[in-house]
Amino acid sequence: MTRLDSAIRRLTAQRELLDWATGEIDDTGLVLEVGLGNGRTYDHLRDRLPGRRIYVFERTPAAHPACTPPDEFLVVGDICDTLPDFAQRFGSRSAALIHVDIGTGNEDLNRLLALRLSPLIETLLQPGGLLLADRALVMPNCTDVSSQTGVSKGRYFVYRREPERAEAAATVP
Repeated sequence: MTRLDSAIRRLTAQRELLDWATGEIDDTGLVLEVGLGNGRTYDHLRDRLPGRRIYVFERTPAAHPACTPPDEFLVVGDICDTLPDFAQRFGSRSAALIHVDIGTGNEDLNRLLALRLSPLIETLLQPGGLLLADRALVMPNCTDVSSQTGVSKGRYFVYRREPERAEAAATVP
C-alpha cells in the first residue's frame, strides 16, 4: 500500500468514526480533541456537534486559522501536563467523546506516549462515553468496540467506558 493510500484510509476511517460517534454519545458531557494538527477533525466535530463545547489539546498550535478553536477552548502545552490540570478543573468522567490523534513516525515513542496517556484519558471519559484513537490504549474500565464500527481492524481503536460497578449494581432490580 502506498503512503497516499494509507493516508486516505486513515482519513476515511476518521470521518466515518467521528460521524458514527457523534450519533452515539450522550447530549451531555464535554468533547475533547487531543491533537489539533491542522484542524481537520476539530472542524469536522464542530460541524457535526454545533453548539457543543469542544476542548482541543495541542503542544504547538499551527492549524489553519479557520480551524483553530477559540482561546478559551484551546489547551496549549504538553498533553501529559495539561490533561491532569484539565481533569481537576472539569472533574473526572466529564467527557462524552474523546478523539485522540497524536501519532508520529516513531512507533516506539508512540507506544510510550499511549501508555502514559491511557490513565489520564480514561479518567476523563464518562460512563457510556466513547474514545476514538489512532492507536491502541490501555483502558481497563472500557470495552474495545472497534469491531462494531465497520472500520478495518487495527486502523483505528474505539473504546466505550463501562458504567461503574456501583452504578451497574444500582440498576439491577
